[in-house]
Amino acid sequence: MERVAQRSRRQREQLLEVLQPAVGLDRGCATIESARAVSCCPGCRGRRLHRHGLDRGVQRYRFLHLAKKDRPGQLAGIAEADELFLLESQKGSRKLDRPPRKHGGRSSRRGINGEHVCVLVARDRTGATRDAVTGRGAVTAAQLHKHLLPVLDRDVLLVTDGHTAYRAFARSTGISHASVNLRAGERVRGAVHVQNVNAYHQRFRQWLSHFNGVASRYLLNYLGWLWAVDGQRIGSAEQMLHIALGSASNNER
Repeated sequence: MERVAQRSRRQREQLLEVLQPAVGLDRGCATIESARAVSCCPGCRGRRLHRHGLDRGVQRYRFLHLAKKDRPGQLAGIAEADELFLLESQKGSRKLDRPPRKHGGRSSRRGINGEHVCVLVARDRTGATRDAVTGRGAVTAAQLHKHLLPVLDRDVLLVTDGHTAYRAFARSTGISHASVNLRAGERVRGAVHVQNVNAYHQRFRQWLSHFNGVASRYLLNYLGWLWAVDGQRIGSAEQMLHIALGSASNNER
């Protein structure tokens, strides 16, 4: 209770909002007291926690550290794959390899180019999701070999759009492949579509909007966080607190 009392009024209100109605106040306080105390910031190792903010700094770092590697096994059955492009961000970097850009800026060129980071997402019809940040610009067949091939079952049916990199990848690996021609207005052809993975892209964009800018080097962390929430890996407010405070057991993760 002493540590709860030390939190600001805003932090206590946010905590109650998360815990209710799933758990009562007494149960929530007991959960906090049972969690391991945060001794230092995982990012800078500093012990002056108030510099980062307990609700937005250390808690987020600890949760992301655990969520980053929480991924399912191989994708099976019908697996959809598609790319999501985000404007590259070097937020927090002391040395930029380009001129600085204002928050919320735009690319200097139209279309997909080297100023965009490619996020590859593959998702089967059971909801299992694998993702990777392949780099800047459009995805290539070589990048698909590196990031997509290890997470696909050999008997999977890979469904994509008409990007030539996927066709080249499927031919070279012998993986069954079907595509929809989005440019021609084809969205669904029986069970062949990429609507599930595109809906996941939309949820990821909405998820990122809560954080007012995320550095590209941390995108994998936030992808893992979304997978934990979207895949219902977190079943209760208590489990959420344990994970955020860095004290979740292997079973709870």
